[in-house]
Amino acid sequence: MAAVWAAAFPVVSSLGPHRVWGASACVGYLCAAVAVLSWRSLGRAVSVWIAGIGAVLVPLVVLVLTGGAQSEVGVVERAGLLTVRQGTPYLADPQAVLEVTPYLPGMALFGLPGAVVADGWEPLRYLGDARLWCAAAFLGCLWAAGRVLGGRGTGQLVGAALIASPVVALPLAVSGVDLPLTGLLCLALALAARHRPVAAGLALALACSLKWTAWPALAVVAALLAHRAGLGAAVRGTGVAVAGTVLAVLPSALLAPGPLVEQVFAFPTGRGEWETPAASPLPGRLLADLGPFGWYAAMTLLAAGGVAVAVSLWVRPPAGLVPAADRLAVGLCTAFLLAPAGRFGYLALPVLLSVWARLAEAPSRVAPARSRVVAAGSAARPVLVGGDR
Repeated sequence: MAAVWAAAFPVVSSLGPHRVWGASACVGYLCAAVAVLSWRSLGRAVSVWIAGIGAVLVPLVVLVLTGGAQSEVGVVERAGLLTVRQGTPYLADPQAVLEVTPYLPGMALFGLPGAVVADGWEPLRYLGDARLWCAAAFLGCLWAAGRVLGGRGTGQLVGAALIASPVVALPLAVSGVDLPLTGLLCLALALAARHRPVAAGLALALACSLKWTAWPALAVVAALLAHRAGLGAAVRGTGVAVAGTVLAVLPSALLAPGPLVEQVFAFPTGRGEWETPAASPLPGRLLADLGPFGWYAAMTLLAAGGVAVAVSLWVRPPAGLVPAADRLAVGLCTAFLLAPAGRFGYLALPVLLSVWARLAEAPSRVAPARSRVVAAGSAARPVLVGGDR
């Protein structure tokens, strides 16, 4: 299934980085399948590492060395450079859609290495690629979440299988900007499940300072903390998360309030000066295309979906990691489906949250690594992941 999914990209996608990934990943997944069938004793381990090399390592190295990437990688790197120069990642008067920065100020952190090495030794500049730092943050968060959970479930082989699956491998190679957000949400959920409200709040603050799509996690983590550790813990965790987010966003809000509102909130919802390229035919986008009435209808449905998820958290709060991850995944799916602008690729985030939670909570002996690779790969539908803009 994963090989077939990857094979579609060189044929269907109009984006060069996607075609590179699809060709390499297809070969990797096919070789992994051969390894499973050929070696009974070592086939599973060998197949996971072969899949990782073909779907992650090779395309990532090729794309970094050739400069191939989705547009948001350049946007994040420019945000880091602008933060160094002017204290805010937003251009005051963007002249084209690619000059818009639709992220909160925290995302600029992944562009700072590029700003540091921009004028340095040529080979050293490759280390400024934002994808490398996004991947490092994602992997670090998953490792930390595993330690918080006591090392159960996601062992080395299972973790490698998750990373090699298409739902992680594709964004990691071609873009990466959603991965730190996903990793931080996983870490926040793990910390909340282990009754650590302050640490969970700090992880949430970092996530919420990257993209406002992380904000629904505040309610889910608060409900989980309230159920597991009491109302006081929920208040402390939420307070730390909100305060940390405000501190991260406040400098840009003071230095460039207009560009921040226009680029971070108006642009992604289809109300900015520039039309967002996030135009997959999802229900919210189809409604918004009908005109002002359709846009307000989409926003009304989006608000109603948010209220429904909030009510479910109040009536039946999640009791553990998996229910909390599922509830957050439902909320994010609702938001992505009903938002006036969006892409099919955004749905990879809730899929990854739900799959990771099950792997993290399940004992390693329950299912072999190969079955988890198949599960993670088949969870993502065969859709083309576009830019994050």
